[in-house]
Amino acid sequence: MKTGIKLATQDKPFFPVKLAEKMKAMREFGFDGYEIDGMHLLNSIDDVKAAIKVSGLPTPSICGDCGGFIGDFDEDRRKLCVSNVTKMLENGAPIGVTGVVLPAAWGMFTFRLPPMVAPRDHTGDREAIHKSLKALDKAAGDTGTKIFLEPLNRYQDHMVNTQNEAREIIKDGGYKNVLTTADTYHMNIEEDHIAWSIRKNKDQIGHVHIGDNHRFQAGTGHIDFVEVMRALMDNGYEGWVALEHRIQGDDEVQQYRQSVAFLRECARRASA
Repeated sequence: MKTGIKLATQDKPFFPVKLAEKMKAMREFGFDGYEIDGMHLLNSIDDVKAAIKVSGLPTPSICGDCGGFIGDFDEDRRKLCVSNVTKMLENGAPIGVTGVVLPAAWGMFTFRLPPMVAPRDHTGDREAIHKSLKALDKAAGDTGTKIFLEPLNRYQDHMVNTQNEAREIIKDGGYKNVLTTADTYHMNIEEDHIAWSIRKNKDQIGHVHIGDNHRFQAGTGHIDFVEVMRALMDNGYEGWVALEHRIQGDDEVQQYRQSVAFLRECARRASA
């Protein structure tokens, strides 16, 4: 039975170094796509095109180093992020990129650790995010792509932690091309109920990241991924589901293969 769930992977240390070989290995593992680091699209776009042709594997989403964050405290880094992401989308759209995953920031500040006083107030945080998203909303519109704003947990970012907070930002900015990423690892910390949140926010979720409650592969923690898959299917979700987690176990290669099979089985059970 076809479930409609499209699985992608980020890079892993055990995949080959050369891009074409890396992507062929990803396909052999059973993935439908490669969530590519955007720097490939800035620095080696011809290699990406060649690798897609050789492997037959698409690169539907971008996630990785952008040179800064859309909510960066440093204005030069914020502007560099916007510039880099714009170029990534311009280069990526013609080869099938549908969008880029962007948190407000990662590891820049948290209220949960000293000094617990941010160097910028809430108004300043939102102003920085909106300046970035205003430019990137246009860039996404011009390229036929999307920005996938990703709420992170409170320990990794202090600005956008929940789907509701992301919704407020999108609504306040009136953005046409900004959706959200639903990351099960972060949602396990911040949302009252993962599947309930997915259902509630069906209109704004454009991308999904998979990680179990402890940031290892699905099936080794306590998140109910059949329920997650069922919520996505009930929503009529047509986007990508990208694995973003560490791997627990002595044989990482075998464990990663098993994680793909596990998610396929969860999707099958959810659709039954």
